[in-house]
Amino acid sequence: MNTLRNKVQLIGNLGNDPQIINLENGKKLAKFSLATNESYKNAKGEKVNQTDWHNLIAWGKTADIIEKFVTKGKEIAIEGKLTTRSWEDKDGVKRYTTEVVCNELLMLSK
Repeated sequence: MNTLRNKVQLIGNLGNDPQIINLENGKKLAKFSLATNESYKNAKGEKVNQTDWHNLIAWGKTADIIEKFVTKGKEIAIEGKLTTRSWEDKDGVKRYTTEVVCNELLMLSK
């Protein structure tokens, strides 16, 4: 391993329809959440289903594809990178969020 990379790959289902934002500079932004599911057996041998939610954003052509073809419940595979951003809320408190910036998208649902 010559270099370490910031890379995320997820397969899951959209929790809601994507939010599409057209910015003043002409760029398009898609915001959406993705649910990933995992099943395992606990110490008692009971099957446990665990769902994790991930916040994602996409820009440009990827946002165009998401706007046209991706809706709530659709199964997709994405590849991207983790980013953390910060802002001040209305009370002046600094807030942080971590998102996956989606660079590649594969639609798995029919």
